[in-house]
Amino acid sequence: MKKIAIIGAGAAGLTAAFELSKDPATKVVVYEASDSVGGMCKSLRLWDCIVDLGPHRFFSYDTRVNKLWLEVVGQDYKMVNRLTRIYYNKKFFLYPIAPFDALTKVGCWTAAQCVLAYLKEKIIPTKQDGSFETWVTRRFGKKLYQMFFKTYSEKLWGVSCRNLDDDFAAQRIKNLSLMAVILNAFKIGKTSHKTLVDEFAYPVGGTGSMYQRMADAVLQRGGTIYYNHSVQGVVVRNNVAQGVLLNDNKTVEPYDEVISTMSLTDALNSMQEVPAAIKAKAEKLCYRNTVMVYLKVEGTDLFSDNWLYVHSPELHLGRITNFRNWVPELYGENDYTILALEYWCYNEDKLWQYSNEEYICLATNELEQTGLLKRCQILAGFVYKIPKSYPTYHKDYRNDLQPIEQYLRGIKNCHFIGRYGAFKYNNQDHSILMGWMLAQNLLGGKNYDLWSVNTDYDNYQEGSLITKTGLISK
Repeated sequence: MKKIAIIGAGAAGLTAAFELSKDPATKVVVYEASDSVGGMCKSLRLWDCIVDLGPHRFFSYDTRVNKLWLEVVGQDYKMVNRLTRIYYNKKFFLYPIAPFDALTKVGCWTAAQCVLAYLKEKIIPTKQDGSFETWVTRRFGKKLYQMFFKTYSEKLWGVSCRNLDDDFAAQRIKNLSLMAVILNAFKIGKTSHKTLVDEFAYPVGGTGSMYQRMADAVLQRGGTIYYNHSVQGVVVRNNVAQGVLLNDNKTVEPYDEVISTMSLTDALNSMQEVPAAIKAKAEKLCYRNTVMVYLKVEGTDLFSDNWLYVHSPELHLGRITNFRNWVPELYGENDYTILALEYWCYNEDKLWQYSNEEYICLATNELEQTGLLKRCQILAGFVYKIPKSYPTYHKDYRNDLQPIEQYLRGIKNCHFIGRYGAFKYNNQDHSILMGWMLAQNLLGGKNYDLWSVNTDYDNYQEGSLITKTGLISK
C-alpha cells in the first residue's frame, strides 16, 4: 500500500486527502496542528452560532472544482445574494462600484477628476515599474486608485503600494477594468469577472462544514487524521522526501510521498540539505498575520451587507463581516448579530502583541466610528489570531520565489500546495484545484503544473457555474 503524508488539513491538504483516499491502495495520513480541519476556511461555533474566519464565499468557473464542491456539499447549500460596500470618507459606496451611487456620494467635481484621470491614462499611460500602484493607476486612473485601492491594500499588506508587486493585481483583478464595471452596472453583456458576481453558493453549515465532510470521508476510507500534531517540516535525504519531522523532534517515516501545505519558509528551514543561497531567498519571503475580533451585538438588522471593506485611513480596521446576512442556519433562533472585524499586522508590529481586551476595545471603538452600530449594545467579544495568513507580494518577490520553486521541483516525492505551501495568495477555489490536480498527478498519471495555479487562472478548458439547481454551463 502506498503511504502518503499530508501536512495541514486546510482546503488544499484536505482536498488532496479526499481525492487520494478514493484509491484503496493508498493510505493517507494527515497531520493537523490544531484541533479541527479547514485551515483558514474552518468554521467556529461561537455564542450558539456558526461563524467563519471572515467572508469565505465560494465561486469558480472551473468545472472540475465545481463538481468536487457539489460532490462534497450535495444539496446542503443555498445561493447568497451578495451585497458588499466600501466605507470611505464616512460614506458607504456600493462594491462593485455603481456609477450613479458613486457620483451622488463623491460629488460632481471628484467624479470629473476620476474621469479625467482615467482618460489621461488612455492618452499618456503611466509607465509600469512592476508595482501594484502603477498597474492599478494605468487601469483605472490615479484618482480612483487613491480612493478605492490604495488605503485598503496598504492596510492588508503593511507596505506602500509602490513596494507591492503587480502580481497581486494580476491575480485578483486581472481582467477588471472601469469599462467592465460600468457595463456590469448597466447589465450590459455577461458578468465574467469574479469580483462582479452578485450571487454565490454557500454551505448551510458554514464554509468549514465542507472540509469536515471531507475529513469524515477520509476516515471512513481508512485514512488517518492526527489532530494537535504540529510538524516542523519534511525529512529529505539525497533530494528525496522520506517522512515528516514533528515538533517533538520525532521523525515519522517512511512515506512514499509527502504533501506540504505548511509555510513554505518553515518547510525550507526544516530541511538539512537546502543550499544557503536558497535559504537566503526564503528569508526574504514574509507572511502577514490576521486578527479576527468577533463582536456579539444586540439586534438583528444592523446593516444589509455580507461584508464591508474599510478604506478610511483613520481606522486600523480592514474588513467587517456580518454573519446575519449569509444563511439563517448560521444563527438559528438567536436574536443577536455576530460581526467579525479584521486587522492585519506583522509579528514585529505592536498590534500583534495586544491582549484580547485591547483588541475588543479597539474593534468596539472603531465600529462605533463607522455608525454601523446604530446605538446597539455590544454584548461580548472573542479574539482569534491567525499567524502567517497572507503571503506578502513585495515588489519583485518573484526573483526570490522562482529559484525556490526550481529547487523544490528537484526534490522527489515532495509536493508544496496551498496558500501557505506554495506562497500564493489563493482563493478557496485555487487551493481546492491544487489539491485536486496533485491527486490526479499521483493517482492518474497526470502532469499538472501545480506552481502555475493562480497565475493564469482565467483560462478554463470547460466553464460552468453553480446555481440553486446545480451545475450549468457558463
